[in-house]
Amino acid sequence: MALPPLVEPAAELTIDEIRRYSRHLIIPDVGMDGQKRLKNAKVLAVGAGGLGSPALLYLAAAGVGTLGIIDFDTVDESNLQRQVIHGVSDVGRPKAESAADSIREINPLVNVIIHNTALDRDNVLELFSQYDLIVDGTDNFATRYMVNDAAVLLGKPYVWGSIYRFDGQASVFWEEHGPCYRCLYPEPPPPGMVPSCAEGGVLGVLCASIGSIQVNEAIKLITGIGEPLVGRLMVYDALEMEYRKIKVRKDPNCALCGENPTVTELLEDYEDFCGAVSAEAEEATQNATITARELKDWQDSGKDVFLVDVREPAEWEINRIPGAVLIPKGEILSGEALSRFPQDRQIVLHCKSGVRSAEALAAIKAAGFKDAVHVQGGIVSWVNTVDPSLPSY
Repeated sequence: MALPPLVEPAAELTIDEIRRYSRHLIIPDVGMDGQKRLKNAKVLAVGAGGLGSPALLYLAAAGVGTLGIIDFDTVDESNLQRQVIHGVSDVGRPKAESAADSIREINPLVNVIIHNTALDRDNVLELFSQYDLIVDGTDNFATRYMVNDAAVLLGKPYVWGSIYRFDGQASVFWEEHGPCYRCLYPEPPPPGMVPSCAEGGVLGVLCASIGSIQVNEAIKLITGIGEPLVGRLMVYDALEMEYRKIKVRKDPNCALCGENPTVTELLEDYEDFCGAVSAEAEEATQNATITARELKDWQDSGKDVFLVDVREPAEWEINRIPGAVLIPKGEILSGEALSRFPQDRQIVLHCKSGVRSAEALAAIKAAGFKDAVHVQGGIVSWVNTVDPSLPSY
C-alpha cells in the first residue's frame, strides 16, 4: 500500500544540489519535491558493517540530508570482503569514523553524525528520537529485538535486513501501518540454532543486494512514492537468483503491538531474552570451562587430552588447534558421533568463540561424559593468547 511521505520537503535546493541530483530530478515520481524531502530527512544506520556499508553509501549518494551512524566496533581485515565502506587504511579505526569519512568523500553536502558507542537500552530511545527513519543492519537477535521495540514505542518506521551465506531478507516494519518484527518472529530462535555470519559466513556481494533494497525502501518511505515493504517480507536466494515476497500480517496477539500488549517498555536484558546459549549449555559450562592458555598448559604437560573441534569443515580448513580432531556440532547433537568419544581421556571441546562448544558440551555431558570441558573463547582466544601466527577469520 502507498503511504504518505515521511518528512516535509526542505525549503529549496541549491544550484550545486540541483547539478548533483539531476538524475533524480528528471524522474517524475521523485522530482524537486522528492529530492527536497530527501534533503530534509534524518536517517540513522544501526551498524556500519555488511549491510550498513552499501546502505550508507547509497543513502549519502541519494542526498539524505542527515545521516547518523552508530557502531562501536573497529575495522578488521576480515571485514573488507564485504564491508565496502572501509578500506585497507581503515583497519583498526572505529567503523563509525571510517564510514563517515567515506560518506564525506562521496557527498560533502550530507551532515554526518557519529555515534561511536554500543546501542543499548539506556541510549536507544534517545538516539532513535533524533531521526525520522532507522535502517537496521545489525547481525544479532538481541539488538534486532531492541531496535524493533524502541521503534514501536517511539512510533518510528524502520527498514530491516538480514543476510546469511547466500540468503537475504528485507522488510519495513512500522507499527502504525502494519506488523512489527515481533509479529514475524514472536520469539527468538533457540540459542545456537541460527549461526551468525561470523560462524557461518556470508557471500560478500549479498550485502550489496540486501543493502540496496533497504535504501530503496528508505527512499520510498521518505518521498512517499511506490509501495514500501510494509506487511511484506522480501526473500532473496542468490544461488537460484530468485526473489520471493511473503505477506506478513499484523498479529493481534503480538506481545508488543497487539490488542493487549504485554511488552510496554524496553526489556531489562535483551541478551537474556534471546539467550547467547541455552539454559542447558549454560548449566553444562559451570565448572567445566577452561581458557586457551590452560589448554596449552595441559598439552605441554603431557595430559591425555581428546581435543574436539566442533566447527564446520570449511572453518577447519582455515585454521585449527594442533592435536584437535574435527567432529561438527550437528553430529554430536544428533548422537551420530558419540561413539567416537573415549571414556578414558580428558575430553575438551572448542569452536570459534565458545557458543557452539557450550551447546555440544551439554549434549556430551547428557551422554555420560561428566568430566568434559570446553574452551572459553574458542579458537579466537587461542589465536589471541597462544598462537597469533594462525590465521583468523
